Amino acid sequence: MRMRQILFLVLALALLAPLTPAYIAAPAFAQEAEDEMPPIPRPRPRPQPQRDEQPAAPSRNPDAGPTPAAEAINSATSVPQPVQLSARITQDGAQIPDGLVWRIFDTTPDASGELALVAKSEGGPANLQLPPGEYVVHVAYGRAQTSETMAIAPGDNQKNFIIEAGALRLNSAVTGDVAIPPGLLTFDIFTGADESSRIPIAEGLQANEIVTLNAGTYHIVSHFGTINAVVRANLRVEPGQLTDATLYHHAAQVSFKLVSEAGGEAIADVEWTVKTSDGDTIFTDLGAFPSTVLAEGDYLVLAKQGEQVFNREFQIQPGAATEVEVLTAAF
Repeated sequence: MRMRQILFLVLALALLAPLTPAYIAAPAFAQEAEDEMPPIPRPRPRPQPQRDEQPAAPSRNPDAGPTPAAEAINSATSVPQPVQLSARITQDGAQIPDGLVWRIFDTTPDASGELALVAKSEGGPANLQLPPGEYVVHVAYGRAQTSETMAIAPGDNQKNFIIEAGALRLNSAVTGDVAIPPGLLTFDIFTGADESSRIPIAEGLQANEIVTLNAGTYHIVSHFGTINAVVRANLRVEPGQLTDATLYHHAAQVSFKLVSEAGGEAIADVEWTVKTSDGDTIFTDLGAFPSTVLAEGDYLVLAKQGEQVFNREFQIQPGAATEVEVLTAAF
């Protein structure tokens, strides 16, 4: 019985001996290896081009400068090309031979928002040299003007501009066809828009001066003298035509003198003041025989000599020049 127990114990130990070390040691080693050796990344395989694909061109160093082909293109597009510019007043009119001012601008605004002037020519048709590109061409003929964009390409470049201009000649007279001395007349020309948005085109023009303008309607102001004799009118300027216009004033030239008796000699060193019927002062002067131009209406003139002041009411009627005497007998 004892022998049988010993044999059974030996057999059990023999069966358990090869299993215990392998089961315990192998997992411990594997865990240590995983902690100490991180997984090594595998290199990615280089993609192979498809049959229809071309290998990419090698990148160019940006500091290497332009290629010969690019240099040739830049050179060809920067060479100035011949440009011929002409202008007509109307589509069917003849070329304007003189009096034109051409200005050529770049189309890209500068830092201030203005277009840079790249060329200018005065006279008749312009012959210029400009590199290929886009430009704004402005042409002025007197106070008439127009502008258009123009593309310059390699080769000859020509363009004809239609300004649609007309001319205006102004004069004035006093009602009744009384002539006005030219030195007392000036004219202002404004755009024909509403009064609040009118833009001055020309100011201080002399009588019978011919002004070239774009076709259209304009607001004309005629000044007879420098005070209140003013007349206004809207006039139409037609392309290719000269418009003559005469504006009529309800006013007159007037001169003053202080006398001790009617028809007497003018007294010197007199201070003069003229007031409207509303009491507004519109004229002052110092002297023996001042003169001015006044619109039709009622006025009061004051003549001061020393400490004395003399006055007279008077009326202006449209017509020839008149004289107003102030008597020292009237205070």
